[in-house]
Parts: sequence; C-alpha cells; structure tokens
Amino acid sequence: PAQAPGGYSAPPPPQQPYGQQPHGQQPYAQPAAAAPLSPDQDKQWASFAHFGGVIGFLPALVIWLVFKDRGPRTNVEGKEALNWQITFTIAIIVANILTIALGWIPVLGWLIGLLPLAVWVVNIVFSILGGVRVNAGGSYRYPVTLRFIS
Repeated sequence: PAQAPGGYSAPPPPQQPYGQQPHGQQPYAQPAAAAPLSPDQDKQWASFAHFGGVIGFLPALVIWLVFKDRGPRTNVEGKEALNWQITFTIAIIVANILTIALGWIPVLGWLIGLLPLAVWVVNIVFSILGGVRVNAGGSYRYPVTLRFIS
C-alpha cells in the first residue's frame, strides 16, 4: 500500500455497489437457450435413455435432465426409462435384502440367491427392448413400473 502524507496508508479503492459493473465492463452474458433437437436426434437420445439402463439409472437421468426441454420424444421416453430404472433399483435392493435375510435356508436360500441375478437380467432385456422399439420409431412402456416422474 502506498504511504499517504503523515505516514498513514492510502485507503483502498472504492467498492462497486452490489449488482453494478465497473465502468467499461459488460455484465455476464446469459447463456443462449439450447436449440431443439432434430427428429433424428430426438429419436437417438430417446433410445439412448433406454439402452443406458443396461449400466444403471445414471444415463437415463442425465439424458432426461439435459434433453427433456429440447425434444418431446426424449422427454417422454427419458421419463419412462428413468421411472423403470428407479423401479429396478428398488427391486434389486429388495432382492439383495431377501438374499441376505433368507440365504441361510438350505434350498430356498439357493433359489432366492438367484433373485438379484434374475432382476438384473430382466433390466437388461427390458432396456434393450425399449431402446430397439424407440430406435425403430415407436414408443416403449415398461410392463411393471412405478411412476415417480410424470
């Protein structure tokens, strides 16, 4: 800091009032709205939301959040895929709890031990069916789904 006459420090420069920009600077630009998806892109992202279910709920969630306002098909199919993935996640947790709780029973435990695998296979089959049907131009509704997002 520069020394003022008399040995005192110079005062700091004045602060700008909240919400005002210093002279000559532009305020932050607002991001432009994303362009709508073309019909082919809409179909592509909608099918990816279903296909992504093979690896879990995150692809459906991200695709729906990013593209829901840009394409009507992606909005509908992304919600459907996400609702299925939430339902599947609940089912796999319940299957694992049953396996842990009842796995000690000799024959029943072995059968229940296969339940998480069976639920996972159902998820893979339904996710692929959904992706193929949407990619072919149709729509897909999972047979057993809790509708958390409407």
